[in-house]
Amino acid sequence: MALSQSQTKRKQVHLFYYPECEDLARKVAAQSNNITLQTIKWRSFDDGFPNIYINNAQDLRGQHVAFLASFSSTGVIFEQLSVIYLLPRLFVASLTLVLPFFPTGSFERMEDEGDVATAFTLSRMLTNIPISRGGPTSLLIYDIHALQERFYFGDHVLPLFETGIPLLKQRLHQLPDADNIVVAFPDDGAWKRFHKLLDLFPMVVCTKVREGDKRIVRLKEGNPAGCHVVIVDDLVQSGGTLYECQKVLAAHGAVKVSAYVTHGVFPNRSWERFTHKNGSEKAFAYFWITDSCPLTVKAIANKAPFEVLSLAGSIADALQI
Repeated sequence: MALSQSQTKRKQVHLFYYPECEDLARKVAAQSNNITLQTIKWRSFDDGFPNIYINNAQDLRGQHVAFLASFSSTGVIFEQLSVIYLLPRLFVASLTLVLPFFPTGSFERMEDEGDVATAFTLSRMLTNIPISRGGPTSLLIYDIHALQERFYFGDHVLPLFETGIPLLKQRLHQLPDADNIVVAFPDDGAWKRFHKLLDLFPMVVCTKVREGDKRIVRLKEGNPAGCHVVIVDDLVQSGGTLYECQKVLAAHGAVKVSAYVTHGVFPNRSWERFTHKNGSEKAFAYFWITDSCPLTVKAIANKAPFEVLSLAGSIADALQI
């Protein structure tokens, strides 16, 4: 007779993390007694190159190990890869790399000769993580931007693609107007990837059309009139599309507009355009992001309309797979 999950033995996981991810790492560890935080000395030589030391490395033999990474800029990737490549060589039983946000995901195509597909390059770098005693490294990513990128990874890693949408659904059911929610997608791409996960809600689909040098957002289908409309997408950069989508939905009668993105990238503090300033119209009632981009989480702390939905519970569950 098969054992239930509660009857099976749960793994003891040693969780390392990059300093940017410390808050999320602590939240993950707080989810389970089976997850123990471990530390690394992240130092640099005088010339700026990394001088890194993994504490208690000799105690990792035969242990299940995870590393929570943040590739928030090109300047921090090399030092983390140096650690990630070493961990399997410490004779660990298994290695799980948690990279909540795959940062080059929007640069996956070569449309002109000379274009460099950096998403493919990063995938190859991760594919070359050495195999541990337990087999290939497990690679946990949330809402990768282009679904075809799952095929960029070779056989030396086992990509596990998860989504933050269950966190959004849970939050929407807690709202006082939960029975008046309509989900909106800013384009067909967002609809294709998320509509099956949100099929219990009425839906609106927008579309982007080019008029000269401008991209205009228009309502394609659905009716937002009289409803609290929640725009759903995988990531936000400048936020221009979300901003234009909000105006279109309001013009078609939405009484309230909110937004959810798994990855709040917001380069150059572009999140500022969405904050509730004194005396200004509140464009978004809520703006939900996850903690996949830790620098953004710190920047928007206690700033309305932003609210962070933590991936900690989902990550802790994935570490037991």
